[in-house]
Order: sequence, then structure tokens, then C-alpha cells
Amino acid sequence: MKYEKVIVKIDYIRINLLSIVLFQSTKENTDNMSGSTRHINMDRVYGGGKKGNIWEDILKLSAENGALNLALGFPDFAPPSHVVEALGHVTSYSNHMIHHYTRAAGHQRFCKILSKLYGRLLKQDIDPMTEVLPTIGAYDALFTTFQSLICPGDEVVLIEPCYEPYIELARLAGASVKYVPLIPKDNSSSSDDWIFDLQTLQAAFSTKTKAIVVNTPMNPLGKVFNRDELQAIADLCVKYDTLCFADEVYQWLVYGNRKHIYIATLDGMAERTINIGSAGKTFSVTGWKTGWAVGPANLMDALQSFHHLTIRGGVSVMQEALAIAFEKEEELLGSEESYYRQLPNEMQNKRDQLVEYLQEAKLDPVMPGGGYFIVANISKLESGNKMEESAQEAFDVKFVKWAIVNKKFTVIPLSIFYSQEHRHLGEKYVRICFAKTDETLRKAKEVLTKWNNSK
Repeated sequence: MKYEKVIVKIDYIRINLLSIVLFQSTKENTDNMSGSTRHINMDRVYGGGKKGNIWEDILKLSAENGALNLALGFPDFAPPSHVVEALGHVTSYSNHMIHHYTRAAGHQRFCKILSKLYGRLLKQDIDPMTEVLPTIGAYDALFTTFQSLICPGDEVVLIEPCYEPYIELARLAGASVKYVPLIPKDNSSSSDDWIFDLQTLQAAFSTKTKAIVVNTPMNPLGKVFNRDELQAIADLCVKYDTLCFADEVYQWLVYGNRKHIYIATLDGMAERTINIGSAGKTFSVTGWKTGWAVGPANLMDALQSFHHLTIRGGVSVMQEALAIAFEKEEELLGSEESYYRQLPNEMQNKRDQLVEYLQEAKLDPVMPGGGYFIVANISKLESGNKMEESAQEAFDVKFVKWAIVNKKFTVIPLSIFYSQEHRHLGEKYVRICFAKTDETLRKAKEVLTKWNNSK
């Protein structure tokens, strides 16, 4: 393979980059020095464009209007007790060394349980020291993967709608992006019916294609790619010697009779796939900010080297606690007590509740096969006629702002998960998070019922 020797090219600019991206400088930070931007790397931070963030705008508007917030993808319910107890247990260790630096490439106990877990999932032997890297959340794993393996001039394939940071991560690494949109079948009510055109996918690949990002279950759509779809992607990866960045943070959250298929298990994919996961999504502890990357040693050496030069290591206490939590789950594997089984069952019920509420309010939901989110079609709502006209904003963006102010209901416009070229494909949809307590979902029902009755 052309990746037998991956050379990590680091300079002071890239090292400083992490502090810019991960700590997300606010507008106030960037407006210092009497408003001058000459001290700011505008191209890197803002993509060469003006400052502004639709997420900040929406959340600020939501807070100002006291709106119910179903925009952000995090649970507002408690994590499993054995996970919380593990953290409490670790902080009371008599050995105070747990509170100090751990191994730069990851706490050994955590790496070992991840290697055991992924050895079972991928049906491979995983070396805990050379093929596993704990990170500061899955985003750090993505950032490290892009920066370690993507070079200026490379091409990256993204399937839309996609997790918004993928586009910026590719840009920051100096790559150009080829977009492959999912197109819904007519009158579709399921994420399964959003499919890519095979010829479009094939046309996106060339000898310049360094990587494709495969996110399944998918944010924002909730689509779970089936075996035929993954095989089509895998065939192209093998043909063009292309890497696969498998963002699988929702790997346990698959509903109905669907199954999560690890693309790394398909022929020819083990040696070219970086598997990315999240403790936050696995155990409903998003604030713990712990993720990981698992992959072949020659690629993981590059990730470990880059991570050592930027982050230097992870949080010892968190990794020890999560190691205990995963060890417990391995003991419970297959039983009703396993959180791997409990969480998807609970989440499927929450999904079904919110789908019912949305249908009653005349928002046409697309039933997700996995993940945290429902995408809903807003095109039938008469409310759209009451919104202020703005040629500079997409319909879904205007709708979201109108809903926050007039209905006290906060969701996210789907168009922001598309490239500029395909943004029109998402303008009739919004993304809604159902990873919420029953109380929060009841409040959503109240808001939507009032909405429906006011028409």
C-alpha cells in the first residue's frame, strides 16, 4: 500500500492549530486588538470568510426567548449508575498517581479493554499499544486522523448531509472535497430510503482520493448504511487504495431489525480503516470528552505521533473509570442488564414518541434507523408564509428562527449539514434531537400541541 510509511509533517503552525480549533475562540477573542484582524489567521479560523456561526446565533436566540431546546445532540438524562460509580471509585484510589500524567498514547488499562472490545467487534487481533489511541472526545480523534493522514492536494469524499466539521477538517488539512449527496425516494418516511447514486459515488473517486468518511449511524439523518451500500464504498476504497475514516460514535444506537456493520470487517478494509468511537455516546456522558481511534499499526503510528505533539496525552482518571465501565459491560454482554442493550431500547421508545408528536403537528418526520436525531420535513407548514423574507437565508434557517421566537421551539436547520453546492437539498428539513428525558419530550408534545391548535 502507498500508506506503508506515513510521514507526519508537523510545524509550529499545525501545533498551534489545535488550540484554535478545539478551544473555539469566541468572537470576543477575535475582536481584540481594537478590532484588528491582522493578528488572526483568518483563512484557517474562518475559512477566509467573515466571522459568524449559525449555531451560536440559534442558541443565543433560543436562550433569549426561553425556548425548549432540542437542537443539540446530548442526553439530558443520567448516565448508567455503574459508570458514575466507576468514576467515584477511581477518584478515591489510595494510589495518588492516578491523578497524574498517564501514557501519552493512552492509559494502558483503557487501551487493553478497547483492544478486547474491538477485537470482538472486528474479529481481528488488536494490539492495545500500537493500534489504539484514546483521544479527547471523538472530535479529537477525527482531527488527529485528518491531520495525520491527509496532505495538501489530497481529495476526501464526504456523503451528505454530513456532520458539519468534516468539511472544515478536510479544509484545515489542505484537502479538496468531493460531495456525494443522499437523495430521498419520493414520499419517503424512512432514513433507509435516502440513498446515494452509485455513478455519483464512483465519479467522486480517483487516484487523488486519499480518504472517504463513512458515518453510520449517520448524523444528522440517522441512516444506517446496509451491507450493499458499504460494500460499494469498500470496493472503491480497494480499487483506488483509499483510506476509510469510519465515524461510528452511534454504533450501539441502531433500531428495529437493523444491524450496525463495521466497514473494517469487509474484504480489504481492515488495513485501510480508522475506526472512531465515543465514550460520551456509548455511556451517555458527553461531558467526559473521551473518544478513541482504532486501526492498523502503520496508520496508528502516525496518529499517535501527531497526538503526542499536540495533546500529549489524555485524562488519566476518565480513562481509568471508562476502562472499569467497559470491563463491566463485557461481563454483562448479551444480558438485559447491559447498557449496550438498554440504551437502544430506551432510545427507540423516545424516537417513536417524538415521531408521533411531530406528525400531530404536521411536521413530516423521517424515521431514523439509528442515532440521536430525527429529520423532519417542514415544507407543508403554512407557518412558512408568515416568516420574513430574506434572500440571504435558506428557508430552513428562517423557519428555525421563526419557530424559536413564535413557538418557543429550538431545532437545527438541515441545510447547514450540506456543502454550498447541495445546500438546497436540505432547505425543507430540520434536525431534532430525541435523546431527552420523558419530561423533556412531554414538554415538546405540549409545544407541538399548542402549535397544531394555533393553526
